[in-house]
Amino acid sequence: MSGHSKWATTKRQKAVTDAKRGAVFTKIGNMIAIAARGGIDPTMNPSLAMAIEKAKAANMPAANIQRAIDRVADKNAAALEEVVYEAYGPGGVGIIIEAATDNRNRTFPEVRSTLSKLGGNIAEPGSVAFQFTRKGVIRLELTGEQSADDILMTALDAGAEDMVDNNGEIAVYTQMKDLHSVREKLTAAGLKIVDAGLEYVPNAEVEISDATVAQKVMNILDAIDDLDDIVNVSTNANITAEVE
Repeated sequence: MSGHSKWATTKRQKAVTDAKRGAVFTKIGNMIAIAARGGIDPTMNPSLAMAIEKAKAANMPAANIQRAIDRVADKNAAALEEVVYEAYGPGGVGIIIEAATDNRNRTFPEVRSTLSKLGGNIAEPGSVAFQFTRKGVIRLELTGEQSADDILMTALDAGAEDMVDNNGEIAVYTQMKDLHSVREKLTAAGLKIVDAGLEYVPNAEVEISDATVAQKVMNILDAIDDLDDIVNVSTNANITAEVE
């Protein structure tokens, strides 16, 4: 899962930059609006609670958060829908693209065009998704107070399936239904959670050791992630080459 972690690290670094210029607010607002369909009380809706935490971590104003929640009851607001696109990128890597859009006729051409320009292409539904499993993923910051082995035991006791330590980048994996409870137990144990949510985790990885191909893969992932309607991008690329 090292490639998955490499892209996840890049996404977090991008999110910090994007948050500074407010670009991430549209994405998170859409995530909140969709999560709020399951109930507008975050204490009763774990998905909404996690989306709100993402918003707060990005310094999204409270008024923006409330506006996104209120969108559920706004009859005049354009309806958002969740859409998943499957694609292949340079080197034959699989890509899962999750979008929240009020206009498929805008989003799909944007995704297809971006892929085409950078050496990727839209795939037939199901042709890429079978290479991934939908899981809960909790990323932790290793503070030095606990070793990776200690965290692994804590995570397993909390109900996690697995944990990966990739040079200090800790990722805890759970069943979808267990994400919220495991996250709560890890928080109660004093662990510092950087991010938590549902992701498409690759069942096997495609190693990319050529620097040129690796750069192309990162470029296409970055470009797709930069589109306003995209809320998450996953790949099975295991990038072992050095990239910028």
